[in-house]
Amino acid sequence: MLVFFYNRWVGYTAMMGFFLLWSQTAFSFDFNDVAKRAEQLAASPYKKPNASLPKELETLDYDKFRDIRFKPDKSHWRSANLPFELTFFHQGWHYNLPVKINEINSQGVQEIKLDPADFDYGANKFNPKEWKDVGFSGFRVHFPINTPQYKDEVLVFLGASYFRALGKGQIYGLSARGLAIDTAMSSGEEFPRFVEFWLERPSMFSKQLVIYGLLDSPRATGAYRFVLNPGANTTMDVTARLVLRDSVGKLGIAPLTSMYFFGENHRPPNEDFRPEVHDSDGLLVHTGSDEWLWRPLINPKRLLTTSFTTTNPRGFGLMQRDRDFGHYEDLETRYDKRPSTWIEPKGNWGPGRVELVQIPTPDETNDNIVAYWLPDALPKPRVPYQLEYRVSWQKEAEARPPSAWVVQTRRGYSYSRHQDGSIGLILDFDGPALRKMSTEAKMEAVVSIDDNGQLLENTLYPNVVTGTWRQSIRVRRIDNDKPIELRSYLRSNNTAISETWSYILPPE
Repeated sequence: MLVFFYNRWVGYTAMMGFFLLWSQTAFSFDFNDVAKRAEQLAASPYKKPNASLPKELETLDYDKFRDIRFKPDKSHWRSANLPFELTFFHQGWHYNLPVKINEINSQGVQEIKLDPADFDYGANKFNPKEWKDVGFSGFRVHFPINTPQYKDEVLVFLGASYFRALGKGQIYGLSARGLAIDTAMSSGEEFPRFVEFWLERPSMFSKQLVIYGLLDSPRATGAYRFVLNPGANTTMDVTARLVLRDSVGKLGIAPLTSMYFFGENHRPPNEDFRPEVHDSDGLLVHTGSDEWLWRPLINPKRLLTTSFTTTNPRGFGLMQRDRDFGHYEDLETRYDKRPSTWIEPKGNWGPGRVELVQIPTPDETNDNIVAYWLPDALPKPRVPYQLEYRVSWQKEAEARPPSAWVVQTRRGYSYSRHQDGSIGLILDFDGPALRKMSTEAKMEAVVSIDDNGQLLENTLYPNVVTGTWRQSIRVRRIDNDKPIELRSYLRSNNTAISETWSYILPPE
């Protein structure tokens, strides 16, 4: 028995020594290597990438491009039975720019090359032997989060600097981006893109995956380190070092892009059997002064840009608070399962503002909502600017204030028999602070309104059906060509007990 134990102990020690040696070799390539590449790129003029593709790939439509699928049995790392696997996107259609993808392993850095035999081209009639220099346009990461027997798709990088991730029981919705430049400016937006990735080969026991990305655009470069942790709420810890080639008007940090077509506070333009259609229903901001702000989204008739100023923000995100399937009634899209995405800064980000851009959209196929952080002090060209943050894709446990929050915002003409041109708004508040209170509790709703609005009604009363508290607001617009901005929160004994509801009524 002693000999057997000794042999097992020696074997275990040798195995751990091997993994330690392997990890030291594998980590010889790190974030600083990518940062040096970014600084070198920024020191030289921007080179426009070659977007030429074989005509048969360039002229693909959406359906034909989707018919090109990576074969699951060819998944990278599958043969080694590792917990993570990779599959890849082919170039074609709008995704005409190549993305170089590398693996970091015990042998160093090795490029992963596209092999046409790894793809099923469906009904497309191609002859890949005639192609030259066709590569990947992006990649997917797979990991078992819903059941141990199946590796779910948990992360995708595809197009410009866009990436999306999923937690348990979620369906793809909004996207994150590496960087946004000059969004909603008359000069036009610049879309940086990830041009190269490096992925650390995981071990047999890895529960996280490390990904490095090199970003490039006419006026900016960047090095990124992403640490992916799949789970009930999948998170990515991001380290970014940005270097500008030239000055920019807006430097959008940790941008999020989503879709809002219509909802409980915004009627559909045409008759629709679905009560609501959106990937996100509001912007949530946790300011540096510990105030929570909730702005319900709208689909405006004209471009609408608003912002919330703060110093050292604690978090912001585009949230899908409404999880009731009956509020969507869409069996195909399942908007009730779309994730909320929360940005949590690490360290002090200094003074700046969270900006929200809302763009008119005629249907649900366009992402028309953008949110990001804008620092007041922009970095100078050639001077590295580094920051860190965590991105969380949430559904079951979502970021929200600890006391009380708005669960719905509804707009209408109230019960008045004679319409007088006023606008009615109904808010329902819920949360632990309210559940503790009796229906006889002394509580008030504090409303403020800008100079373009006249407050006609403000009442607060318990919702005896749901156990929440309901606020009824009625306002009159003074100038129909101007917006109205309102704010409201609940107060008891001169103490705020809810988040602040902040709302925009765009011009008629």
